[in-house]
Amino acid sequence: MKKVGIIMGSDSDLPVVKKAVDVLKALDIPFEVHVYSAHRTPEQASAFASSAREKGFGVLIAAAGMAAHLAGALAANTTLPVIGIPCAGPLLDGLDALLSTVQMPSGIPVATVAVGGGANAALLAAQMLAIGDADLTARLDARRKADAAAVLEKDAGILARL
Repeated sequence: MKKVGIIMGSDSDLPVVKKAVDVLKALDIPFEVHVYSAHRTPEQASAFASSAREKGFGVLIAAAGMAAHLAGALAANTTLPVIGIPCAGPLLDGLDALLSTVQMPSGIPVATVAVGGGANAALLAAQMLAIGDADLTARLDARRKADAAAVLEKDAGILARL
């Protein structure tokens, strides 16, 4: 199975990345996590993205706040799918990161999830990997059914309380 590479621009993004890690662990998907900055360590970020395919990665996830150029910097150096997670910063609640992540120039696509959307980034990565993996597809289907059952259980609980 292909691995998921998770890169965060700063260790302050770890709470968001942890949500992605938890989903990948639950789905038994191998992953690596690194801290590389698009601005402070551009050579390391570029080298990681450039070599990711040959190192067995199938999807990259980039978590960054504020200027949030990390996803674009990775995408510029690979043809693997890149999923950006905009992270909330101190000034604009992540709107700055969202716009920086989603507004990529033609030819360098980045899929973007919600601000702080670590879990959805991991699920989207899993869905991409599942295109060629029937076992992973089954695990995703089971998770969807479990999520639906949990909502219906909450529905029943609300009805009982009212």
